[in-house]
This record gives sequence, C-alpha cells and structure tokens, in this order.
Amino acid sequence: MPSAIIFNPFVFPSLFFLISSTIPTTISTPDFVYKDCSNATFATNSSYQTNLNSVLTSLSSNSTTQSGFYNTTAGEGGASTIYGIFLCRGDDTEDVCRTCVATAVSAVPLYCPNSKQAIIWYDVCMIRYSNASFFGKLDESFILYMWNVHNITNNVTGFTNLLGDTMNTIAITAAKGQSGKKFATAEANFNVSQKLYTLAQCTPDLSSSDCYTCLTDCIGRLPSCCSGKQGGRVLFPSCNIRYEIALFYENTTTAPAPAPAPAPAPATQLVEPPPRPPPATAKKSSPAKVIVAIIAPSAVALVLLIIVGICLLNRKRKMMKLDTLEVTENDSEDFTKVESLQYDLSTLQAATDNFSDDNKIGEGGFGGVYKGTLSNGQEVAVKRLRRSSGQGVDEFKNEVVLLVKLQHRNLVKLLGFCLAGDEKLLVYEFVPNKSLDYFLFDPEKQGLIDWPRRYKIIQGIARGMLYLHEDSQLRIIHRDLKASNVLLDTNMNPKISDFGMARIFGVDQSQANTSRIVGTYGYMSPEYAMHGLFSVKSDVYSFGILVLEIISGKRNSGFYQSDVEDLVSHAWMQWRDKAPLEFMDPTLRDSYTSDEVMRCIQIGLLCVQEDINERPSMSSIILLLNSYSTAISTPQQPSFFPPSRIITSLMSDQSTSKSMPSSINEVSITEMEPR
Repeated sequence: MPSAIIFNPFVFPSLFFLISSTIPTTISTPDFVYKDCSNATFATNSSYQTNLNSVLTSLSSNSTTQSGFYNTTAGEGGASTIYGIFLCRGDDTEDVCRTCVATAVSAVPLYCPNSKQAIIWYDVCMIRYSNASFFGKLDESFILYMWNVHNITNNVTGFTNLLGDTMNTIAITAAKGQSGKKFATAEANFNVSQKLYTLAQCTPDLSSSDCYTCLTDCIGRLPSCCSGKQGGRVLFPSCNIRYEIALFYENTTTAPAPAPAPAPAPATQLVEPPPRPPPATAKKSSPAKVIVAIIAPSAVALVLLIIVGICLLNRKRKMMKLDTLEVTENDSEDFTKVESLQYDLSTLQAATDNFSDDNKIGEGGFGGVYKGTLSNGQEVAVKRLRRSSGQGVDEFKNEVVLLVKLQHRNLVKLLGFCLAGDEKLLVYEFVPNKSLDYFLFDPEKQGLIDWPRRYKIIQGIARGMLYLHEDSQLRIIHRDLKASNVLLDTNMNPKISDFGMARIFGVDQSQANTSRIVGTYGYMSPEYAMHGLFSVKSDVYSFGILVLEIISGKRNSGFYQSDVEDLVSHAWMQWRDKAPLEFMDPTLRDSYTSDEVMRCIQIGLLCVQEDINERPSMSSIILLLNSYSTAISTPQQPSFFPPSRIITSLMSDQSTSKSMPSSINEVSITEMEPR
C-alpha cells in the first residue's frame, strides 16, 4: 500500500478531514474515516482473491471476540498468502465491534477493488490485510491527521501542557496492555466548565516498547496538526491517539485511567501554601518545645516535598527517555535493548562463508557488503565497516539502537549489528534486484525499467526521503543519495540504503556546517560542496539529480555532449528550448506518458536551483507527483559548477583548517538526536 501518502496540514489542508465538536457518547453505526489502498492489484478469480475472501470471512465471523482484536492468515506461505487483522476501539461492546467489522469487511471491495493491500478506518474499528506479514511489527509507514474545527479560546498554553502530560501518562498505561488490550483513556479538568478527554490505543500484538514508541510518535505530531484545537487525532497503522473536550468514548474501559490532572492555574494566580497544622494539644508548652513543634513538622514537610519533587522529575524523565523505558518487567520483545540487536561474529562468518569474495555484492567508501544466509534460511546483507572508522563502541551501539527503529517500505531495513574486537558489522535485510544504477546506466538493461516503473521508483524514493526528513523518530540528512544507494526489491520497488551512515539532526535544526565533506561528486549541492553547509535541501538537490538521471538514463558525473559537460545543463537547455522530451531516454519512447515525464523534468530542475529557498520540500514534491491539478513553479536557470571549481573550493577550505576526506564516497557516522 502507498507508504507515504502523508497529510501535512501546512501543505494541503484541503485534504484533511474535520472533526465535529459535538461527538455522541453512544456509538450506533460506524462512521467511515479513511482508507488506504495499494496500487498493486490481483486478478479476479485468482488464488489471491480466494485467500482474501477467506481472510475477510474469518475477520467478520470472529468479531465477537472480547479482546476486540483478531488476526488471521490464508494461504500456504507463497505470494498469494494473505494476512489480516481487525482492531476495535477498547471501549466497544461486542455488538458495536461486530457491526463495525462487518461494515468494514463489506466496504473493502468497494473502496479498494482488487487491491493487494488495504487498510480502512472507521470511527470505532479498523481492518487491514496484506500479502506481507505485519503481525507484531511496528508500522508507521502511513500517517493520518484529523482535527476539530474549533479552537481553544483561553489559556492555550495551559491546555497544551495539560494535553501533553495526560497523553504521555496514558501512553504508558496503554503500552502496559492490561487485560489483553493496549488501550487507555483518561480525563482531566481543564477549567471549571471544561474537561479534557484522551484516548490511546495500539494493536495488541505489538510489544510494550513498540507500542510506547508508536504512541509517543503520535503525540509528537500533535503540535503539527492540532495546536490550539479543541480536538485532534493522529493515526498510524499500528496505533492511534485522540483527544477532545467532549466525551467521545464509553466510560467503562478495561484499562484503568490515570488520575485526573489538576486544572491549570491562570498565569497570574498565586498558589498559597497549606495552613499550618493545629497544635497537637491545648497544653501550654515551654518556648523550646514550641520551637521544636514548629520546626519539626516544617522540616518533615520540606523533606517530603523534596522527595516528591525528585520522584516526579524522575518519572517525567523516564517517560520522555524512550531508550530506557521498560513498561513491563517481562517484556522479552523490548527491541530498545542492545542485546536483542547483536549478532555473533561466528554467525555472520558462517552466513557469508567468512566474508568470501564470492559473496561480496558491493564496496563503498566505508567498507564491503556481503550476502549472507543465516541458519534459519533468512538472507541478509552484511556491511563490514573499515577498522579506521574511529567511532567508539558505546556510540556505535547507541546509533544502531536508534537506526533499527526506522521502518519504511522505501528504506532498507537495518536488522542489527556485530561488535567483536576490531570488527564492526551492520546487518541489513537483503534486497535481491541490486541497485538502480545496475539497470539505469546499462544499455542492455535499460529496457527492463520502462516509464511506469521509473515513475514508480521516483515516487518511492520521494516517500522514503520524506520519512527520513520529517516522519521518522529522527530527522536524517542522507548526504549521499544516488542511484547506487537505491536498491530494488523483487517487485522493483525502491529502497534507499546507507541512510544509517548519514547526519542526524535535532527536530528543530534546519541547517548545519561540517568540516568533512562526504558524498559523491555530481550529486552534491553547491552550498555543501563549496562551503560544507547541508540541510534537507541538500538532499532535495541530490534527489533532483537522481530524477534527471532516471528520466535520461545518463549519469550526471559522466555526461558530455557537444558544448555541455553535465546533465543539469543539458536538461535546462532542452527545457528552455521547449523540447523537454528530447531529454528522455530513447528506450522509453514506447511506454512514456508525456505529462508525467515533463512534470518530473520540471520537478528535477526545481530541485537543483542554486537558491535553497527555491527548492521544494519532499512533502511538496510528493504532492506534485501525485496531483496533476497542482501548479508547479517555473524553474530558473540552475547554476553550473564545473569540476575544476569544486576542487578548487575544497582545496581552499582545506587550507583554512578543513580536512579532505580520504574517499569522496566516504560517509561518516556522526552524532544524533532523536525526535
């Protein structure tokens, strides 16, 4: 299913749903919320359809389960095997759950006809199916925002603080999964006449740590969509949250709600200390006893206040520190623990035949990549880092723990690592169809990727980059996006690789400077190559180069034709002369759609503008790729940087204390800050 139909309220607000301010507390018939259907389809009367019918029937017939959750599988493990679930809201009665699931099962063929994967949300339930198993896996590949049309009219800061505290509390409660449901609700007093009602829920097959990760990611999105609103929702496939100032759920919930938070005081209100306790007896005491009677209770009260303050502070820190959270004592699936990610060196040596050259499938500036097969038959790609990387053991472990949480269909998944003596190894999922450059720049293989496939590859790369820039737990600047770092799976879907060796920003950081220029000439933005300045717009520049390469089938770095020496110059001249289709790879003549090709060329030229403010964001790029009615800005002539100018600039920087990298393809492991 499309993994990056991301709704950004600042980019296309007209696509968002609005929540009514008046929400009934008694749920009768389910209200449709949204659906996401894959573009890949199956044939009517095929084994795929037979298995899907079996899954949908099973979901409907098991909708009376008390847990409100059910998963099922149909098929024998092949490409036609279907995995399906339903999830009802934790406060649903059996009748409400059954009605909603039955409605959703009936609606799926209408909303998503012949789609191989689909997910459909109603107000009180969700069903999902796919031909790839997603059971027990944290999935944030799709995000939906919704908000109430009405605003909070007073003490917005107090409301925001109350919302954050209450949401963080029920995230922990839901993640604990008491009574078999990862679901929690809570209410808190906002002012004399208004209460805040909150809800959090995960699919119960998630581990407690993954549930907490998912919910905190939802909570972190609230300011983007719902700041100052009376209500809001954030939905991922694996979890969702919601808040309103009107009761929208049944009060009889299975998970205990946290105690209501106190009403926030106005900014000018002073809180008086509690009155002193009365004397224990009316008996007259000596001055010394009176002093002791006054001081002792005060001292005890002060100590108690200090202890309570420390406990509350530690609790808040524990809630906010994701990597040390243990919401249950026996959570064996806590993937935030380093040990669960570590492979033995002997295991990887056996899998790769001791890193045999016969198993070597790639070589980068930081080391070689080897294909391996684990004892359970799983194929992996093992990246053997050069021993001169210079990174400490603890830093390396912390980085892997964070990067392994990045999950998106257009990213190569990092499975774990190995540390043994001087050996540092990264273990990735194995992607069988090699890299994009293997097909794109080989005259004998170019014909294997026609225009529909190339257009799909461009869209997939854009979705993966948006996830890295805006929608993952980390804000990641790739710094080396190129054709050889885009791998293709069995269905020729693109997967961005080497993102784990990139620069990771703080959530509010927009730009940085580096004394170590890493990456590949031809894909570097001018401000990065010449001055070491990089940002998300540096990646946008690289994306633009890659788009132009995909359209033309030519390498930017090796392009020479008549009086032009680089691909960008050639693309601009064809665009300027109103002959953009002449820029296209001749092998596409029988499969291209002119509107799509011209739109992609225009997007590519916008991405390589010298002024970074003129380059679109990845979210805007996805909108332009998916909406033909959206107007595209007219690109200006890009600035051209011949190789001699780049090298001169880098050498000049070196003379002012900047150090040149040992390899222009090298990528550094650097500091990171989680979102």
